[in-house]
Amino acid sequence: MGLPLLLPLLLLLLLLASLQAGRSTKCNSQYLYEVNQPKQLSAPEGGSVQIPFSFCHPWELSNVLSVTISWKWKHFHGETIYNTTPSFIHKDFKNRLSLNWTEDGRSGFLQISNLRRQDKSVYFCRVHLTARNHSKKNWQCVPGTNLVITPGLWTNARAPARGSFQNTEENYENTRNKGQHREPELDPKDDNIFYASLALSSLTSRSAPPCQPPQQNPQDETLYSTLKT
Repeated sequence: MGLPLLLPLLLLLLLLASLQAGRSTKCNSQYLYEVNQPKQLSAPEGGSVQIPFSFCHPWELSNVLSVTISWKWKHFHGETIYNTTPSFIHKDFKNRLSLNWTEDGRSGFLQISNLRRQDKSVYFCRVHLTARNHSKKNWQCVPGTNLVITPGLWTNARAPARGSFQNTEENYENTRNKGQHREPELDPKDDNIFYASLALSSLTSRSAPPCQPPQQNPQDETLYSTLKT
């Protein structure tokens, strides 16, 4: 096949490719303008999430001057939290938002990092298109994406048991009883039992019943009781 025959074929292929590129922006549904997002996503508190999006329109790519992406939250007419041009990030999402998208593309995702409980909301992607004849068109996803924040994975530090304390009177001195009585051994497994000690001295009084005469080294009697909580 000679060169004169190849040139018309190449031109035809380039024309078909151009037409195909122009048609690739059109929506497959009955809508002329459309933004697609997942209806619901969930992510743990402290983690991150990517909200994917894609859009389509009837304009030829050669007629498009610029495309800007912005995001709103809470409801369809809610606050703008992100905008590509001019660059803007809401104060509640400072240093936590990033958009993965190129201006000549028709899909991408918004990433939210270091998720907080208050980030639970509905997020809407909005497309701003400007043609070379300076006509403009804005449209966004109607239902948006409902983001659910689940509890994060926290390290549970075990609190000290209520029974693991030292009695301030533990080191008392009983000169009369030294070496005569032993305190009960505490069970480290049962941390819900409190031990209390009462020192009862052998005293004689008019109202006291008769008792044995005191020895040379009278001894105090110690009564131990347990209090179950």
